[in-house]
Amino acid sequence: MMLRIGLQRVKNFKSFRPQLFDIRSSDFSTATEPSSKQRNPSRVPNFIGGSFVESRSYEAIDVINPATQEVVSQVPLTTDEEFKAAVSAAKQAFPMWRSTPVTTRQRVMFKLQEIIRRDMDKLAANITTEQGKTLKDAQGDVFRGLEVVEHACGMATLQMGEFVSNVSHGIDTYSIREPLGVCAGICPFNFPAMIPLWMFPIAVTCGNTFVLKPSEKDPGASMILAELAMEAGLPNGVLNIVHGTNDIVNAICDDDDIRAISFVGSNTAGMHIYARGSAKGKRVQSNMGAKNHGVVMPDASMDATLNAIVAAGFGAAGQRCMALSTIVFVGDSKPWENKLVERAKLLKVNAGTEPDADLGPVISKQAKERICRLIQAGVDSGARLLFDGRDIVVPGYEDGNFIGPTILADVTADMECYKEEIFGPVLICMQAESLEEAINILNRNKYGNGASIFTTSGVAARKFQTEIEAGQVGINVPIPVPLPFFSFTGSKASFAGDLNFYGKAGVNFYTQIKTITQQWKDLPTGAGVSLAMPTSQRSE
Repeated sequence: MMLRIGLQRVKNFKSFRPQLFDIRSSDFSTATEPSSKQRNPSRVPNFIGGSFVESRSYEAIDVINPATQEVVSQVPLTTDEEFKAAVSAAKQAFPMWRSTPVTTRQRVMFKLQEIIRRDMDKLAANITTEQGKTLKDAQGDVFRGLEVVEHACGMATLQMGEFVSNVSHGIDTYSIREPLGVCAGICPFNFPAMIPLWMFPIAVTCGNTFVLKPSEKDPGASMILAELAMEAGLPNGVLNIVHGTNDIVNAICDDDDIRAISFVGSNTAGMHIYARGSAKGKRVQSNMGAKNHGVVMPDASMDATLNAIVAAGFGAAGQRCMALSTIVFVGDSKPWENKLVERAKLLKVNAGTEPDADLGPVISKQAKERICRLIQAGVDSGARLLFDGRDIVVPGYEDGNFIGPTILADVTADMECYKEEIFGPVLICMQAESLEEAINILNRNKYGNGASIFTTSGVAARKFQTEIEAGQVGINVPIPVPLPFFSFTGSKASFAGDLNFYGKAGVNFYTQIKTITQQWKDLPTGAGVSLAMPTSQRSE
């Protein structure tokens, strides 16, 4: 089918790299030259059936460096014909891939983790260029995804079934986990490497094939990962990549050959995908928005807690679904507020490529405008603006989407800045008279990704972990994201579905159980036929 539709294949994917993937290229100049003056940007190809394929779509979206406004590349809106070719390639590859021994599939992951390590700097450079985060943070983005690849290397153990012999006389029963077929992933902009690596390595090592849609804002890391997967030995058609926005998302939800969808992103998109995909009989796991709280007890270690709050609140310019965006101080907050401002003032806001940068720009001008509006809404509602980063200008990057660390105090639960996920470098401070009141504040919030407590009291910590309703709890840990042998367990409005990402739940999501009951014994002759319900009890 792919040959018949006449798609133009890219002869050499490396030819895209000078503009797409090499930060040392002149196309990644730090000058703030308007995009209209840039040379014609490269178009990002699709990846279908093991080939990088130039889209025939006339429509494309600019990938913009958020620090410079330079157009890095253009993402095509994959046509319906191309999307169907990607799904067809995945469907055709599935019978062979599911029959491939799990040990062979594991070896592909062993090789993939090796070459991701080799090319980590290349991946990080691309992420910084397209997404804006600092190079050090971009390396962390890659590394947290790499840990999931390493976890997938143990799939033979993770995918084990169960066996009970002689459940009845001469009868054994066992269960096995089998792959679903074609699965799909829809990714957000904030983790261009980590989220794709949450998805396809587990899926394909379970024996599935995969269609990935990266964010249209920063697709480069996914394209590099596709090339590395080929180098690692992943067969043609096992991984495919398409691009686009609403139309391609709806096509993924509606396609009868796609059995499961993984999504990370906003609540609006996530609930749409969950509802539409589920209505078509698909499994869906949807990680969505968050409002993560940290409760600071009076006995907390001040220096360690302040450092944790600043790092978790302002890191990645607040563009993390597990960012610690809201702090609830139990008791007097004034001593904490002053020291928070002191530490926030020390942070360096700069382009992510600059070695002294602590936080880079936010993803787009629209995102910056929304963040600034929510800050002002808080001030207008009576919040105290302890530190304002809205007017920051970064020399040499005057057109960048920069917002400095911002701190709002005296925030209440009815304010828009509290109810909305800001997704920027904004720390909201609230107060509670007791731990019970603080827990009630957190539990009344609709989101449930993560919550943390900072204390030296084991009694307070145990009460918090028992009564809090968030899916991931940190005790003196500001961002309690588990390693891949556990699962990412967001809850409430932060997650839709039954099975979470990676860990045991991730393997269960990408597999289905088959139970086999077998009988091997000499059957008596002349016993006649019994129409009674079979049971494990011997008939007399």
